[in-house]
Amino acid sequence: MYNYKNDFPLLANSTVAYLDNAATAQRPQCVIDAEDNFYRTCNANPMRGLYPLSIAATDAYEDAREAVRAFLNAKSTSEIIFTRNTTEGLNLIAYSYGLTQVHAGDEVLVSIMEHHSNLLPWQMVCRQTGATLRFIECRPDGSVDLDEIAAQITDKTKIVAMTQVSNVLGRENPIRAVADLAHAKGAVMVVDGAQSTPHKAVDVQALGADFLAFSGHKIFGPMGIGALYGRKELLKKMPPFLSGGEMIESVTREGAVFAELPHKFEAGTVNAAGAVGLHAAINYLQKIGYEEMERRETALVARALAGMKEMPYVHVLGSELPEEHTGIVAFAVDGVHPHDISEILAADDIAVRAGHHCAQPLLKHLGYNSTVRASFAFYNTEEEVDRLLASVSTLRERMGYGK
Repeated sequence: MYNYKNDFPLLANSTVAYLDNAATAQRPQCVIDAEDNFYRTCNANPMRGLYPLSIAATDAYEDAREAVRAFLNAKSTSEIIFTRNTTEGLNLIAYSYGLTQVHAGDEVLVSIMEHHSNLLPWQMVCRQTGATLRFIECRPDGSVDLDEIAAQITDKTKIVAMTQVSNVLGRENPIRAVADLAHAKGAVMVVDGAQSTPHKAVDVQALGADFLAFSGHKIFGPMGIGALYGRKELLKKMPPFLSGGEMIESVTREGAVFAELPHKFEAGTVNAAGAVGLHAAINYLQKIGYEEMERRETALVARALAGMKEMPYVHVLGSELPEEHTGIVAFAVDGVHPHDISEILAADDIAVRAGHHCAQPLLKHLGYNSTVRASFAFYNTEEEVDRLLASVSTLRERMGYGK
């Protein structure tokens, strides 16, 4: 069986069991090479020069946009906006669409499972417009009741914002069904794709998404680059999120004519090298294939869940089914604070995340203040899962509780 760690310089030369992939995945050599090659061969401002270097930079940047379009199955490259990350993409929607299309008396509906990046922007919109923020609740396993959601979406609902995959539970939400309910009432569907794009094929048309944002650093690409998909009809009527260079056609003393899509939303010098690296990450991801990735990740989760089930003091959040975790296992240990767990595991060369995972309302809803999250990628191994289980089995003893 091929050892995918060989594709990743940091992993190939490290003894650390890296189990914090839901926060940031590692970079394969091809992504590192792609960015390096951009700076070595065509480092210039895209779209601003008629000399060969600038033209080459423009071509590389726009080739990356086409790669993202195909990756998400968007209709047009004009629907793909490069951002720094998912957070910036969701804020762009909130400021540019939310503040102009939501008014006093309207409602915005979000799920309790949202990462703060898909919650705080909507709190801001409701605070500034006088709209009301409402929540879709979830069961302990992360599942939602579509009948309840149907009752919550009314003629007052203007936006429904929902993560495709929870960054705490790993549970996939029924986005298409919720989008259909939203559209039936004239509402817009905003999808956080940060945790879904690293693990499964995402088709914005099949999902019925009006907007979807994701981050490059979670799909084995560079930090500081992400993308936002938006339906062209909606993007056209939205004002720019940022103003300045590159996003204009012309400027006078009195005002400006903004550039056409998508450049209207890409002010200033763009992260062209990051876009090239993202293109390489998409190519790498597609070369392996989601089917292979899901198979390996589900097997790792199944092994972890089975091991933790044998430890009565360990409590795993979410479903009992490994295929409903999307590579994520969040857990708590009786009597041991998650930060202590994380430090002990770090001493054992195991990297996990501890805290509220930027999802405090969800954890409070489930009865926790914080948890530990082990998140797997296709390059992780059964041996690393076993190391995790061995360390977790000794936590209480190492904290002084005895055997």
